[in-house]
Amino acid sequence: MSSVEAPLRAKSVSSQVNIPKTELEKASIRFAGDSGDGMQLTGTRFSATSVMAGNDVITFPDYPAEIRAPAGTLAGVSSFDLSISSNEIYTTADFLSVLVVMNPAALKMNLQDLEKGGILIINSDSFEENDLRKAEYSENPLESGELNDYRVVQIPITKLTLRAVEETGLSHRDGVRCKNFFSLGVVQWLFVRSLDQTRDWIEDKFKNKPEIAKANVLALQAGYNYAITTELFQARYNVPPAVLPSGEYRQITGNQAFSLGCVAASLRSGLSLLYSSYPITPASDILHELAQYKNFGVKTIQAEDEIAAMSSTIGSAFGGVLAVTGTSGPGLDLKSEAIGYAVMAELPVVVLNVQRGGPSTGLPTKAEQTDLLAAMYGRHGEAPVPVLAPATPGDCFYMVLEAFRLALKYMTPVIVLSDGGLANASEPWIIPDVDQLPDLTSNFHTDPENFSPSNRNPETLGRNWAIPGTPGLEHRLGGLEKDIVTGEINYEPENHEKMVLLRDEKIRRIVKDLPPLELIGPEKNELLVVTWGSVFGPAFSVINELQTEGYPVSMLHLRHLNPFQEKLGEVLRNFKKVLVPEMNLGQLYETMLGWAGKILGEKYATPVFNGATPAVHGPRNGCHLKAYYRDGYGRPNRTDAQR
Repeated sequence: MSSVEAPLRAKSVSSQVNIPKTELEKASIRFAGDSGDGMQLTGTRFSATSVMAGNDVITFPDYPAEIRAPAGTLAGVSSFDLSISSNEIYTTADFLSVLVVMNPAALKMNLQDLEKGGILIINSDSFEENDLRKAEYSENPLESGELNDYRVVQIPITKLTLRAVEETGLSHRDGVRCKNFFSLGVVQWLFVRSLDQTRDWIEDKFKNKPEIAKANVLALQAGYNYAITTELFQARYNVPPAVLPSGEYRQITGNQAFSLGCVAASLRSGLSLLYSSYPITPASDILHELAQYKNFGVKTIQAEDEIAAMSSTIGSAFGGVLAVTGTSGPGLDLKSEAIGYAVMAELPVVVLNVQRGGPSTGLPTKAEQTDLLAAMYGRHGEAPVPVLAPATPGDCFYMVLEAFRLALKYMTPVIVLSDGGLANASEPWIIPDVDQLPDLTSNFHTDPENFSPSNRNPETLGRNWAIPGTPGLEHRLGGLEKDIVTGEINYEPENHEKMVLLRDEKIRRIVKDLPPLELIGPEKNELLVVTWGSVFGPAFSVINELQTEGYPVSMLHLRHLNPFQEKLGEVLRNFKKVLVPEMNLGQLYETMLGWAGKILGEKYATPVFNGATPAVHGPRNGCHLKAYYRDGYGRPNRTDAQR
């Protein structure tokens, strides 16, 4: 038995090797390989151990739209980013500290994100001639000098994994599939992580397949032992625990937070929940997640198409149920007619739109913020609806509650705009006390005397919500215009004008019901950065850095996009320039300009920044913003801004 084989077969090897430990404030790691290499699982498990170690963690998975692209090709690369820190963090890093690649394609697609001098862990078994050809390499990067700027650690991961799991009797194919846990073991050792939590998870996950559980545990331990005995690394890295607000935490993605928010809204309203949707990336996980909560009275429908999903939601709201649907990009287009129907019927429906790259089928697994104008104006006729947008994965929970609060109080559909970044990214989240969440109790109309479905709350203009079948409250709702007094069908122009103005005024009155704007930084300054949605994380991180360096910059993040909060115009007027970074060509900027043009005048006549990289959420967005400001915050060249 060779010196390499010995530690692979041992249960564990003492980690007390004379290798120094370096303390880091933060680190960023990416696992990359084929879409079948288990990179998402590997990253998820390392983030879980980092949370258990007390770090603040934020993650960002990236995967191809193809169900299974040809193995080893550029189109099939899947990756998982995570940043860990001893302080609070809000976005993944601009550059990576450690990059783990399982094949040449993963190297080619991700090398540009590794910082100079960063650690590059390579599965050297996958760099054969055929692998290089599929990754479009003309020469082997391990021999060409292309990697000289990095600390390269070549490990024959495939061979060592097969040797480690040999005793289990697994087939070659199943044995190779364990290599992700070998690589995880190496990184666990590098960052001074215990294997106990991961080992326990494997044994629980594969408890019905003991041979698979044993093989994965053996591969994990083998990677850890290999890192100890071969001394390939000059140091180990320890990221101390972060000092975070006290509370009980769990790691949560945006889609999970949406789902839990819906369940919490059901509990706080006392109404059963109906979620109806058609599967579409990246919103499908909401349906999968909510299907697990039948014990809370949650009902889920996988509809045959987007129109059916929206229509069944409308019918459920008519029946007195807490109704919500979910979709992404193209699905919002298909739902638009039915959303207009909900506006006309004045029913409380919540639409969760997880934005993705477009138009058309576009980039199904990539993030964009290009549906804002569609959410605000993408229906025929005058059909205004409130539009909200969460800032972080955890904030998705609270924005669902806010959406239901507005929908129930004002009897209107509400659209919530997330995106693929928030949907799949995760962060530590304090589990709230349900009893401390907003009271969403609705008072159904029960008095038949002088009843009309058009009777309204004089403060909110929300109409009465009467449950079908209630004696004396029989009524019809539909898509035809209604008499402003009786609720009966009415085609008169004068009545239609009154109803158009009424529906518009109802949304405008929401302004008085919104929290005040919160500025980050001085109320008067040289520059104000205005953000919405997932741009919050990169922008907030950069603004903190710039403010620490003494730059005269403030930040305003908007979670309510229609209607805007009060005094927005007054806030904007206190700054010489306004910067609006968003993942589109300026949709929030144009909306703000149209809304506040008379206040702002020529000072805000052109957008000063028109978007972050649509195809990659997070990395380098902060670099653009910093460079933009430090260069004098003039308008950047479009190519540079979106490179």
